[in-house]
Amino acid sequence: MYYINSNIDKLHRVFDQNDRKGFLRLDLNENPGGLPQRFVQEVLSGVTPQFLSQYPETSHFIKVLAKHLGTKSDYLCLTNGSVEGIRYIIESFTEKNGEIVGVFPSFAMFQVFSEMYERNFVKVPYNKDLSLDINNIIAHLSHKTQLLILLNPNNPMGNVYTDEEFEKLMTNAREKHITVLVDEAYHYFYPKTFIKYALNEEHVFITRTFSKLFSLAGCRLGYVVGRPEGIKVLHNMCTPHNVNCIALKFAEAVLESPSLLNSLINGFLEGRVFLINQLDRFGYVHKGEAGNFIFIKPKTDALKIVERMKKEKKILIKAYPNVGNLGTCLRVTIGEKRYMKQFLEALIEVDN
Repeated sequence: MYYINSNIDKLHRVFDQNDRKGFLRLDLNENPGGLPQRFVQEVLSGVTPQFLSQYPETSHFIKVLAKHLGTKSDYLCLTNGSVEGIRYIIESFTEKNGEIVGVFPSFAMFQVFSEMYERNFVKVPYNKDLSLDINNIIAHLSHKTQLLILLNPNNPMGNVYTDEEFEKLMTNAREKHITVLVDEAYHYFYPKTFIKYALNEEHVFITRTFSKLFSLAGCRLGYVVGRPEGIKVLHNMCTPHNVNCIALKFAEAVLESPSLLNSLINGFLEGRVFLINQLDRFGYVHKGEAGNFIFIKPKTDALKIVERMKKEKKILIKAYPNVGNLGTCLRVTIGEKRYMKQFLEALIEVDN
């Protein structure tokens, strides 16, 4: 008898658009400019036929990453993008019908994996003003909860936690023996981190990616930080050679180029300040405390703006429905000033 897993068959998935060549891509939180061309050429000069023909070796890169983070290799698990680490944590530290608590809306794959593996994903809503009440998160935690998912900063709203708020959440998780996953995909855009919890406490994990500030979304590389006992469990989940040699080579080169990292951060910050100042100048309401993204309430129809930007301006952005008191609004990736200027000029023209 042929068999199809009904959990997979019934999943509702929305995949990102393809054929994006030639567009200014401000729709998927990538770095629109990417890494400097000269830097890319320098790294590629070390790629030989033998390098490509061999399986990737990870031990050297893990040591480089551990040094960068100020920890040891056995506190790290490399993954194919941070999403693979999220998947492994859900598989390893929750059970069928187990309860997972997370803010909603958020990164869609938290709910997708929960449904895929028959977990019960409990959604904690935002306030109408798009703020988060940690007491509301705590109210959803119980002794049935097996995993609490937090984002620092949160995607898509950009919310962040104070030290006091986070410690209060952690105290409740400890009392109820709940594993905690903190997704820091947008670290560096927002420098505050809670990595110390993952390094010092069992049942706490941090996931990060090289796709955002590091501008390596096409290479698919991420990692999980946690105590060695938990990291060993995640290693047991990994397929052999789950990360590729090109990703490792580029990621190491970026980590060992602090001036490049600073340049990427400064370029983003300049673009963010410019965009926010101009949005204020033209009377736009916006929301986005942290991360490389922002919500903008348009003056006309958000869906029509998205279509016109694509067809007339070759700029890709997204529209989000029911975003608190913003209603249906635009979601835009923040990049360097030149891209923000290009976007803003187009927005002013089509939003009328």
